Amino acid sequence: MSGLRVEIDGGVAVLTLDRPQRRNAFTSAMGRALGQAYRDLDADDAVRVLVLTGAAPAFCAGADLSGGADTFESPDGSTFSASPVDPPAFALRKPVIAAVNGHAIGIGMTLAMQADIRLVAADARYAIPQVRLGVLPDAMAHWTVARVAGLAVAADILLSGRTFDGHEAVRLGLASRCLPAAEVLPAALELARDMAVNVAPLSAALSKRLLWDTAIRGYHPTRVADLETELHLRVMGRPDAAEGVRARLEHREPVWSARLSAEWKDLPEA
Repeated sequence: MSGLRVEIDGGVAVLTLDRPQRRNAFTSAMGRALGQAYRDLDADDAVRVLVLTGAAPAFCAGADLSGGADTFESPDGSTFSASPVDPPAFALRKPVIAAVNGHAIGIGMTLAMQADIRLVAADARYAIPQVRLGVLPDAMAHWTVARVAGLAVAADILLSGRTFDGHEAVRLGLASRCLPAAEVLPAALELARDMAVNVAPLSAALSKRLLWDTAIRGYHPTRVADLETELHLRVMGRPDAAEGVRARLEHREPVWSARLSAEWKDLPEA
């Protein structure tokens, strides 16, 4: 009933927006379910990488407009949030890949922009058209789009609300790769499975947090250098640092021992 399906295999969790009869149009129940799934999977040591996708043929057609002209009626200001998925994907400790396997409109696109990596369907339609609906972009898009692709691209996409395809999404820096729609999820899963096996979980978590904290807090390069040094001191001399080298030299898959549930400590804020 939530419109979200979660499947876990081999360290990869696939979260599927699952209202295909409505092209996975977004609902408040879907937002709550996605936020809860993010929290649960981030706490599960068996999960190394998350893949967010949509039940074919779309990724997410945007807000459910079945309410017609009342879709965006005045909400309860004490409970409404324009960021209905809490936490956002970038706040997780684990890599999140958006396998945007079809049309992503409005909040479909803005949620994908919260992921770490985006693969998109070449011939699908993408837009953040809220300004054409009398509202405005959501899910922190004014920050994520500008940080990912730059202020000029953000102004182009957010203020015009125009539609573009996967090829242009890659040219603009909004996505890493565009592929035929049927190949998007398989390619995302191939990347996710490789990361789940070959990337040390604690290393990935620390690197991701430093990457996004640098964007959020505007760290100067010297501050980043200091934090990189501090984080190296957390991992060097640990079993996974030795295991990674041994596995590389022995041409085998590594067996990681660090567990985020037991060993995670947030980065300092200043």
